[in-house]
Amino acid sequence: MMAAGGQTSDLQDVLRGRSNGAQRVKSNMIRVFISSTFADMSSERKALLEKAYPEVQAFCRSLGLVFEVVDLSWGIRNVPFGEHEACEISLQEIQMCKRISAGPAFVGLLGNQYGHRALPPLISEKQFEVLLSKLSKNPEGVKQLQEWFLKDNNSVPPTYVLQPITAQFLQHSDIQPETGKLHDNDLLSWHFTESRLLQLLRSAAAQAEATGDITAEQKQFFSSSVTEREFQEGLWKDNCEPSALLFVREIPRQRIKDGPKRLAKFMDITVDELLNAEAQELLTGLKSRLYATSKKILNLHCVELSKGSIDPKRKEHAQYLDSICQQFVSQMTTRIRAAVGPLVGGRWRKTWGSTEKDEEDLDWMVEEVRQHSAMATKLSKDLHGRDGLLGKICITLWESTTVHHGPLVVHSAAGMGKTTLLCKLAQEMQGVLEARAVLVIRLLAANHPQRPNINHVLHSICLQVCLTCGLTPPPLLSVSSHLELRRFFQDMLGEVSRQGKTLLIILDSLEQLADEHQAHKLHWLPTDIPPNVYLLVSMDTTSEAFTNMRLKLGDAANLFEVEPLFYDEGEQVMESYLRASQRTLTRVQKEIVLQSFKNTGSPLHLKLILSAAKRWTSFTPSVELVLGASTQEVMSGLLLKLEEKHGKELVSGILGCIVLARRGLLEAELRDVMSLDDDVICEAYRYSLPPTPSLIRLPPLLWARLKWDLKDQLEERWTEGVAVIAFNSRLLSEVVKAHYLTPERRGRTHRILAEYFLGRWSGKLKPAALPGLTLLLSDRKVPPQPLWFAAGLANVRKLQELPYHLLHAGLWEELRQEVIGSAEWLYCKSRVCGVSSVISDLDQCFKYMNCSETGLVRDALILMKPSLDVLSGHMDQSLFYSELLARLSSLSSTFCAVIGQLCSQCEDWLQMCQMPVLIPKSSFLQQPGGALQHTLTAPHGGVLCLDIDVAVQLLVTGSADGVVAVWSLEDKQLMYALQGPPGAILSVKIIESSTHCLSLAADGSLRRWSLKSGKQLLCIQEAGPAGPAPSSVHLEVSDELLFVYSWTQVKVWRPDGTEIHLGSSEDASLVMGVLGHSVVSLHGSDQVRISDPVTGTQTGVKLTRSLTPVNAVTSPNHGNIFVVSEDGFLHQISRTGKQTITQFPLQPSLVSVSEDEKILLAGCEQTLSLFNISSNSVDRFLDLQHDDKVLSACVSSHCRHIISGAADQLIRIWSVTTGLLLDTLCGCNSPVTSLLFYDGFVVSASMAAASVQLWSLTYDARHKPPAHIPLGSTHVAIAKDGDQVFYVHHQSQREVMSWNNRTGSLSERLAVSAEVSCLELAQHKCLLLCGLKSGTVLIYPLTFPQETLCIPPPESRSLVLCLAVSSQEKHLAVAYEDSVCIFEITTRDNFPTVEGPLGKVTLSLLHAPLSCMALLPDHRLLYGTSCGEVKLHDFSSSESSNLQPHSSRVTCVTASNWGMHALVGSQDGMQRLWALNPVALDHTMEYKSLFPEGVLCAAFSDSDQFVFTGSQDRTIKVWDVASGKLLYVQYVYSPVVRMVTFRNGFVALSLQGSVIQEAFRCPDHINPDHNPLRNIKAQYRVTSRERDRDSQQTCVCDLQDFNPAQINLNFVNMLRTKPSSACILL
Repeated sequence: MMAAGGQTSDLQDVLRGRSNGAQRVKSNMIRVFISSTFADMSSERKALLEKAYPEVQAFCRSLGLVFEVVDLSWGIRNVPFGEHEACEISLQEIQMCKRISAGPAFVGLLGNQYGHRALPPLISEKQFEVLLSKLSKNPEGVKQLQEWFLKDNNSVPPTYVLQPITAQFLQHSDIQPETGKLHDNDLLSWHFTESRLLQLLRSAAAQAEATGDITAEQKQFFSSSVTEREFQEGLWKDNCEPSALLFVREIPRQRIKDGPKRLAKFMDITVDELLNAEAQELLTGLKSRLYATSKKILNLHCVELSKGSIDPKRKEHAQYLDSICQQFVSQMTTRIRAAVGPLVGGRWRKTWGSTEKDEEDLDWMVEEVRQHSAMATKLSKDLHGRDGLLGKICITLWESTTVHHGPLVVHSAAGMGKTTLLCKLAQEMQGVLEARAVLVIRLLAANHPQRPNINHVLHSICLQVCLTCGLTPPPLLSVSSHLELRRFFQDMLGEVSRQGKTLLIILDSLEQLADEHQAHKLHWLPTDIPPNVYLLVSMDTTSEAFTNMRLKLGDAANLFEVEPLFYDEGEQVMESYLRASQRTLTRVQKEIVLQSFKNTGSPLHLKLILSAAKRWTSFTPSVELVLGASTQEVMSGLLLKLEEKHGKELVSGILGCIVLARRGLLEAELRDVMSLDDDVICEAYRYSLPPTPSLIRLPPLLWARLKWDLKDQLEERWTEGVAVIAFNSRLLSEVVKAHYLTPERRGRTHRILAEYFLGRWSGKLKPAALPGLTLLLSDRKVPPQPLWFAAGLANVRKLQELPYHLLHAGLWEELRQEVIGSAEWLYCKSRVCGVSSVISDLDQCFKYMNCSETGLVRDALILMKPSLDVLSGHMDQSLFYSELLARLSSLSSTFCAVIGQLCSQCEDWLQMCQMPVLIPKSSFLQQPGGALQHTLTAPHGGVLCLDIDVAVQLLVTGSADGVVAVWSLEDKQLMYALQGPPGAILSVKIIESSTHCLSLAADGSLRRWSLKSGKQLLCIQEAGPAGPAPSSVHLEVSDELLFVYSWTQVKVWRPDGTEIHLGSSEDASLVMGVLGHSVVSLHGSDQVRISDPVTGTQTGVKLTRSLTPVNAVTSPNHGNIFVVSEDGFLHQISRTGKQTITQFPLQPSLVSVSEDEKILLAGCEQTLSLFNISSNSVDRFLDLQHDDKVLSACVSSHCRHIISGAADQLIRIWSVTTGLLLDTLCGCNSPVTSLLFYDGFVVSASMAAASVQLWSLTYDARHKPPAHIPLGSTHVAIAKDGDQVFYVHHQSQREVMSWNNRTGSLSERLAVSAEVSCLELAQHKCLLLCGLKSGTVLIYPLTFPQETLCIPPPESRSLVLCLAVSSQEKHLAVAYEDSVCIFEITTRDNFPTVEGPLGKVTLSLLHAPLSCMALLPDHRLLYGTSCGEVKLHDFSSSESSNLQPHSSRVTCVTASNWGMHALVGSQDGMQRLWALNPVALDHTMEYKSLFPEGVLCAAFSDSDQFVFTGSQDRTIKVWDVASGKLLYVQYVYSPVVRMVTFRNGFVALSLQGSVIQEAFRCPDHINPDHNPLRNIKAQYRVTSRERDRDSQQTCVCDLQDFNPAQINLNFVNMLRTKPSSACILL
């Protein structure tokens, strides 16, 4: 967004809320009015419709423009309506075209007919009486005029109104066959009457002009035709010629014998069927004016008629029509291109539906602010009264200026004027607040039925406030995360307050928020508002949002109810409304209005009443003054009147479509859709055939007349320069739904809309059954609906509407094919509308269809959403498809219908892509489905403790950085992130009917929090002993007492914070636990005391065996405590003093009891033991073996399952009865240190992760993601085909795990004699090489699983640093701390052997240790060190040479397959590509990005043409070996640590443990414009040697200016700015 010069202050006014928002919207619409007579130019209009309009429409679509044609003359032969509205409707449509159109707005077609000269529907009182005075000698004429023109005193000033034709000729508009003769008679009678009235008026006007009583222009008004008035409005008024086109047809040799009857279609005739000489004279004058003034836009054609008509079958007539169409297309496209001319650089202006968006463009937010400001300004004028309520709100705002306070809530029933009140308040506050104050207003019901997403609302508000107050806007990562956005919003309010600035935020109609993120729960709404910041919200009293608001604020709520208006206030509103409309009412009419309003007191009811009453004349009969007693009755009455005038099918069809459209409808769309509705078409042509039966559409005039009568109920909504129509009242939408949209009608309307946006009938004949005809096939002339209008230009309306209508029409197969199972659709809508809109669509589909595949596709996009949001929708199609494939491919064989189709489409597209691309051959990114249902991530550190309340669905967590997070398990939303002390939270407890929770921190402080408001209620410092370990301090709640204890200390507190002091003990004691309200402690080694801190009583128990406790757990319901003794016994001590002792050989790190206290769990190292608890003993009945240390465990509520968590990042589900392992859940990605079970779900957390995960035990096993090795394994090696992975999880682990990647399970454990220092794999010879810290190298022949080879350690016993195998696998290099030895790999009797060492190079201990190396085929060794040195040693000649060093640790040395090149990479992202024969530096590749760039691994392609690299920045890059050019960058979410060549690509292993298998496809010729960094915020530089000289030359582009630290995560410059293109020098 850019504002220069004087625009800056205007923009600031807009953003501060001090603008009324009035500014012409930049239109992306071309709306053209076609002016012609009904019959004269019908052939020309038909030709344009069939040939020219589609071509211009396609051209406009290619520019991102909407093309609409308004031709009110099409489809009807005459105007059979009796209300005299046609001329006014035409003029209004012309004005609308001129206002809306970004280019041409008027096209005139003029032939040989002057056109109908209509009577004026209104004549002012003064003028009419002047005209009557001129007819004083003609009393019969005066009488006739007075019969047809009645004085309306309700008009201000009074006006004479032409009466409807049906007032005297009842059958004039009745075209039913049975009234045919009467209709014809009335029609003829009206023609005579109209002619007579016009003669009288013209005669009087001529006399009045002669005497100077009226002007010539006023006189001309009584003679001019509707066509000339249209030309006046569209051509000459406001100098509109530049936006107009003109086509004139002359018939030069008109034959007299073609009498007037034959030429009636082309010329004006009188009532008695004679040529109208006066009309011909006026036509000649009109043409003369056109020839004189409009030459630049004039297209003149001369054509002879054939048998009195234009016959398209005649050659000359066909040429004439083709000429008109060609001129129309040529001149329209030229005008349009000029109107939307190119900007700097030859780029077109911002277009609707374009995927090429300006990343820094904030026009959408500015436009939103303008729209809401404009609406607020407009609505504020409608407020009358309410002064008392406004005063109360203002006083409350003023009183809260300097203190913390809560939000102010305005509420009422629907229609009581909450929105108007808030708008008025906003206008008033502009005059009260200081000039630098910021006013933010959002009318959330403004775009109904579309409901705004809370994330969009918060993002928009944050941008507005930040840009106005000079704050850093929200980072992209915050925008993509609801939790981060909420946090930013609250922090922003605090920062504005600290700066001393004033901010008022007004949010109207919170109940209209969309359901996403459970917005109605109001978790996002802060309750503690800082000084100088005000938050004013409104909502419906009956809404869920209001109920939640009252619960959230409690007694402290500032609630203001908008009550019904009083009678006198209603009268004031009425007078103001009528005055603005230049109308009034008679005394009786006013009384009727106010009596009807008095029943409700609703401003909306009154507004609807007045909308109807302003149409009353002073002579309207009292029987017609009928008003509804409620809002719904008034609206229903309006619908009935519309049906009576326009027909039920037309009214119900149009209004139903407007209501059911997801985001409103363009008028062109509405006319198209109605043309597809057979019921509407049948009604329109019930009594007359369409002019062209082969081409049937709804006559546009029918919609224009209905729109004329609905102008008070409809509104334009502009989005990205496109206007749609919608109802301005939610209640009217509801009434329309109830009145017309039965389930059958609703489904049929959805089907018609779905077929329209599918383009099903474009270019096809649709059957129509018109009355009295057999089935008729006709073209409805609806446009095609491609997904893309042009390259990079999407069909936005199709994206917005189609999924919704397919779903609700029940066209689910089309929905699967066109939307859910279309990769191109998913990409297109994600790119243009945002991935959130796609997820929302799929979520709705999943709920209705209950289709598991739909849910999986939705979940895949949810997983992709963070990266898509960070790229702001700019993800390239190849990356989108490759990521979708990498998440779904493993599911494609199981779910063929949708996911299989998607994967096939992605792969086919990638195979045909004309740019370099990586094609996934396996699922290596987290796939959707499986047991993991939700990951709850809050802004805190690792989770140390959990508590859950199933009854109210609350989860509370305590973190390592002092944050207590409160989650709603019902909607999986974070309610509060409560910041405690900076240290760890050791324990959390939900108490007091789930309204409060306690948190115990490592600093010894105990806090009580309200779970309703999120406020801290109590803090007790030094409530317990300070201790950093979570297991060392415990919190227990019992009988209104709080116990905080460790082994050595216990403190007891009452809920109000009062401490209960325990009696001093004369000897040292160990606190073992709390039972009820008693403390159990050990004195000495054999004396247990059970003390009641309230009563002071003590009970002593003498142990039968001395006790040295190592762990303890209580069984509170049974009143027992279990203590594990150091000497291998378990002591069970009851509250009554009873004791039992059982042998217990374990010394567990984990002890817990089940919920029913019947099972004791004890975890020790890799074993979880289960014990049955009875009153007399504790008996072990199961030992469950794990692959790593057991860290947590729990028992399901039905005691059938044991859930355990271990250090290997797995959750295991066991059967309690059989001990069988039922399931293993992977995806934790950190050691599982906490587990809870609730309602069929498992809640897991880790001290090493900030998230809590929810797992379902009843998931569909077909969705289960493939298991992988643990995240962050210390050493790894991977087989070339990716089927087998070898790893060492922990540095201290003395075994190598063999992982079968096909089965997702461990296949073997290989024992080692010491800690492993490195792993390597000889791929072809199937040898696993394992270097140990003892200096030994163990070699495992994988084809001989029982055998092991050994290379003994060197004399120095130094550890093995790394291993390298030559490309032909004939030699092995072993690097020790002090030397590198080379060995030969051979076979003897088909058994592998290792011989040597064949050579040795000594390493100086004074230099940095070797970090990585590659063994070349010719006995040369290339290696790098931890300080960046690079050396090449030749074992044959024992010579070493130094190569150009790196400035940081060398992290990767990889040789090509044929030994011609080697890549050396370092920790700083520097890469050097060396030619080895002879040795020369070919390319230096530097890469800088947001993340650490260190190169971790590399592999050359089979042909050595490309080199693949895996980096610390979580990307895989592909480089061209010959040029050093970067070809492709792919983000894979985890650093890649190992990589080997495989077929046309590679197999790699990520730090997360996933196996990545991809093929690389590169076309022979790459587009010069190809930019590999188009999806990455990064820069790179390549410096290459010139092949004819050895000198190095530095590239012109300098990377020194690139500072990754400058890339902050805000919307202006993170990942959104266009990346610099690659700079290559060959």
